[in-house]
Amino acid sequence: MGQQTDLPGDGSPRSLANQPAEASRRAVLVSGALVAAGLVAASAPGASAAEALLGRADSAGGIPAFAAVPADGSDALVVPDGFRAETIARWGDPLTPAAPQWRPGRVATAVEQELQIGSHHHGVQFLPFDQGNASRPYGLLVLAHESVDAALTEGAARTAMAAQGVTVVAVAAAKTADGTWRTVDSRFNRRITARTPARLTGPAAGKGTSTGVLAPSAVSVTPWGTVLVAEENVNAFFGTDDPSWRRSESHIRYRYSAAGFGHAWHREDPRFDLSDRRARPEDFGWIVEIDARDPAAEPVKRTALGRFAHGSVTVSEAEGRVVIHTTDAEDGEYLYKFIGSAPWRELRARGRDPLDHGTLHVARISADGTGRWLPLTHGQGPLNNENGWKDQADVLVRARLAADALGATPLARPERVAVSRNADVYLALAGGTGTTGCGGGAADCGPGGGPYGSIIRWREAGEDATSTAFHWEHFLLGGDPTATADGAFAHPKGVWCDAAGQLWISTGIPGHSLNSSQGPFPRLGNNALLVVDPDSGTARRFLTAPRGAEVAGVTATSDGRTMFVNIQHPGQRTTAWGAPDTDAPGAVSTWPEHGRGSYPRSATVAIHPIGSRTR
Repeated sequence: MGQQTDLPGDGSPRSLANQPAEASRRAVLVSGALVAAGLVAASAPGASAAEALLGRADSAGGIPAFAAVPADGSDALVVPDGFRAETIARWGDPLTPAAPQWRPGRVATAVEQELQIGSHHHGVQFLPFDQGNASRPYGLLVLAHESVDAALTEGAARTAMAAQGVTVVAVAAAKTADGTWRTVDSRFNRRITARTPARLTGPAAGKGTSTGVLAPSAVSVTPWGTVLVAEENVNAFFGTDDPSWRRSESHIRYRYSAAGFGHAWHREDPRFDLSDRRARPEDFGWIVEIDARDPAAEPVKRTALGRFAHGSVTVSEAEGRVVIHTTDAEDGEYLYKFIGSAPWRELRARGRDPLDHGTLHVARISADGTGRWLPLTHGQGPLNNENGWKDQADVLVRARLAADALGATPLARPERVAVSRNADVYLALAGGTGTTGCGGGAADCGPGGGPYGSIIRWREAGEDATSTAFHWEHFLLGGDPTATADGAFAHPKGVWCDAAGQLWISTGIPGHSLNSSQGPFPRLGNNALLVVDPDSGTARRFLTAPRGAEVAGVTATSDGRTMFVNIQHPGQRTTAWGAPDTDAPGAVSTWPEHGRGSYPRSATVAIHPIGSRTR
């Protein structure tokens, strides 16, 4: 491999992974995609490259005009004509020159998987290096790996523990005209898994040490340059075979069960056996801070931000104070906001961590378009000793029950939150049936969400992100029968605002509905990524995913010319296409390789205009 490439130089670093065979240059330019890698460009006749994307091109760059791609049900990743998409950072790709290459049909050992990129890509962030006078973009991708493909790991629990977690990997664009992106060797490349030592800080730190990061979903960046990763469905990996085990109130509220989600980790590691005294479920379900630029730094779980199935971690600032919006991404759960106690620079100057000092709030949303943020603070309201709340640590560890006590508004699977540069805040409700949409009495009936999901939008009182009051509205409805063919969608799970203020929506239609003949699904095709004009609400489809996949995390380079999009679990079970198993792993999808005997693999896709290099 040669020397590491931590600083841009004159040479082009070699790729760490064996890349799929690319189409010829002429084929790439004609189609706008790497056909051999399963990337297909949709024809876009009549598109004007001079037009601003939905009238909102960013003066600093950004994605240029495009014609919407049609809904598609093929086993390919489809982008607009005029764009190039490169599949990088695939599950199983090596992180170092010494790491083993991906081998389809062979389950990696846990040791091997810890040297490879993880599975089930969810959140993503790009951290650019200080390039000086370098002429190519270069930085770190931080990828969250929410789960594992049980059928493709053949039940190997320790391999699964290593496949989920976090990947930090360096990526660089070539100095060629097409600016192809690749993963490259770097001393920063590393994995964080279920076996990585971690620390706990804040009011519920307890003994202060833990092991493992589980089921991470969203990823965000702090003002001081670290990343925050949200632990989501951690209960999936706990279980027990002990028939005498009984669930406590907390176990029930946090949805722990003997069977878990079918994972058998408790048979391999007593930490996940709910009947074992060594099991510590309260060590999971937190927001985790990671210093991606320090390979020796331990992950830090920030308990002041509450314990639940975090579906979002969206960081903003208000008068120097850090503000974090997060969600509990189960049907009937809640929306939260953490407000720092003082400007973060001031706290750090005093040797205090900004994420350990502040107040977590939960939303009560009323039908009249107003809302309030209620503090989860011990000693306030019902959260007192008389009602069984011991201290602030107890409130945060049992945050779901504390929010229940405050009368928070249940929502239909609240997922990602996005904060726009004009102070609008968006929430993706993925849709569900397990909520009334009301909390704290009939006067507090909220937005619900509908069976196919929706997007709601609000603005804090006085346009102050630290305010405890807000006004909200319905913005877009999933499964809307009046939506245009170019902008129809259902089950939104991700929202992201680009530098131009546009809203991007990624969908996660579940396998039992994907490509079905019922409801709105016949005209939706596979899951998709859409861009929305926030003023008009006009949506256009930018990308469609392979069969069985969700479109998960989205981020971009600082100039906005390259987007990184995570494609999660292609080939997952669907009613329309069947289910994979060890004998037929490609029964639903063989993306991204599409070769004979190929296995479907989660991956990150770098998308940029043809012939336009990222600055």
